[in-house]
Amino acid sequence: MNSQDLTQKETFLSPEKIKAVRVYIKETWKTLSRSHEHILDAARDPKIDHFPGKKWPIYISPKEERSQIEASLRKVLSQEEFNQIEIRTLPAEVEQIEEHGLLYLPHEYVVPGGRFNEMYGWDSYFIQLGLLQDGELELAKSLVEQLIYEIVHYGTILNANRTYMLTRSQPPLLTPMILALYQHTQDKEWLQSVLSATESFYYYWTLPPHLNQATGLSRYFALGEGPAPEVLISERDEEGRTHYDRVREYYRKFEVEAYDVSLYYDRESDRLTDLFYKGDRTMRESGFDPSYRFGPFNVDIIHYAPVCLNVLIYKMEEDTAEINDILGYKEIAHQWRDRAASRRQLIDKFLWDEEAGLYFDYNFHTGKRRNYEFATTFYPLWAGIASEEQAKRVVENLPDFEAPGGLLTSTRVTGSQWDAPFGWAPLQLIAVQGLLRYGYEEDAKRLARNFISLLVQEFERTGTLLEKYDVYNCSADVSDEIHFGYSSNEIGFGWTNAVFLELLAILD
Repeated sequence: MNSQDLTQKETFLSPEKIKAVRVYIKETWKTLSRSHEHILDAARDPKIDHFPGKKWPIYISPKEERSQIEASLRKVLSQEEFNQIEIRTLPAEVEQIEEHGLLYLPHEYVVPGGRFNEMYGWDSYFIQLGLLQDGELELAKSLVEQLIYEIVHYGTILNANRTYMLTRSQPPLLTPMILALYQHTQDKEWLQSVLSATESFYYYWTLPPHLNQATGLSRYFALGEGPAPEVLISERDEEGRTHYDRVREYYRKFEVEAYDVSLYYDRESDRLTDLFYKGDRTMRESGFDPSYRFGPFNVDIIHYAPVCLNVLIYKMEEDTAEINDILGYKEIAHQWRDRAASRRQLIDKFLWDEEAGLYFDYNFHTGKRRNYEFATTFYPLWAGIASEEQAKRVVENLPDFEAPGGLLTSTRVTGSQWDAPFGWAPLQLIAVQGLLRYGYEEDAKRLARNFISLLVQEFERTGTLLEKYDVYNCSADVSDEIHFGYSSNEIGFGWTNAVFLELLAILD
């Protein structure tokens, strides 16, 4: 990097420019918050079809009393607003839902922004960090409690609180949220109250079908069948083609070596198979949708033990041990640490690649790691799993991931938004924190400065913070580069706001 580039970055890091972004973020938490007063706004969903004048359905758990919820909503909504919603009790089976809608949550939460007008599983972790940095303690607490509510009333932390996401979760980051809040409150009674739900969420990830018994590691695996409804409606290009239409076109034109295409595409009938849709839904549970990390469109993800998921489960085991320690359950804490130690050994055995000096996802179908360089290789540093030597080897590969605007998601350009040249706020933070944990302060702070500079630069140009960025060309103009999935760049944006504040605190 030349001196002119450095001077420009320092200009973007000036106190005045940073203050403008901080003011924007503080105001945006209000814009992105949803409570009973905003339930009509939350019920509106641009990702599904809706006929004008028709009521927006809001589904409640069978454990709730419909009359009580209707009464509480009437207290805060005008009659006109209340007349635009319809409270329904969830049927016993997901397949019985005929019209998709919002899943009720009892208290305030924060949505990412743009078309993502609901509470998301892993977004909420990063958003909570930003709320705590910004002094929004009560909102940060409420956010955790809504996730706990989902476990108790809907079976797990959901991809998001819409009925079409009842059959999939998202990367598990609940325990770091719990401990981050506890650091501020020191409320042991509250900590005790969330322990049971935390353990329930753990078993969601560590029992079949999420457990791969051959390795002892876990995988993402969505429970729903068929095309994802939100994709059919909202992820269309200018020619009206859905993501699935573009996938079929790709399969017609190109050979695929990463997996057996016949599992996912019937060439004779030009039809995507049931297993394709299972893989597609599972990709969405992973939060990385899409890339070529597990082969084109990530549909082969069902056959992988991923680095990210197993590191997060290790973190859950370590965190749950810490929670039990705090509560005085020493023997139970020891059991959780034993689980974490066992998983660490399995991560070393199956996911560490000594030759490459990187962590790779393991295909238990083929018995091989997929040598696809992806930013999740920094997760083991973030969680403290890597040895000093392993961390050193990963950092030696950092130049392959580093771009002028921060960390590339992968080292390959595929036309997918979770590959190069794109960078996402969560992965910047995890990498920076991982580097700091192992003493690579200069590298960590350089990445942080570069990404913050990019955010400030594009904030001055657009007046907002966005979902994702082209970190190679230092731009928020990404739509023309994305060919699979949705190409829009959503405004708001919850986790970008939060990571900006977190990285800023690291640089202070």
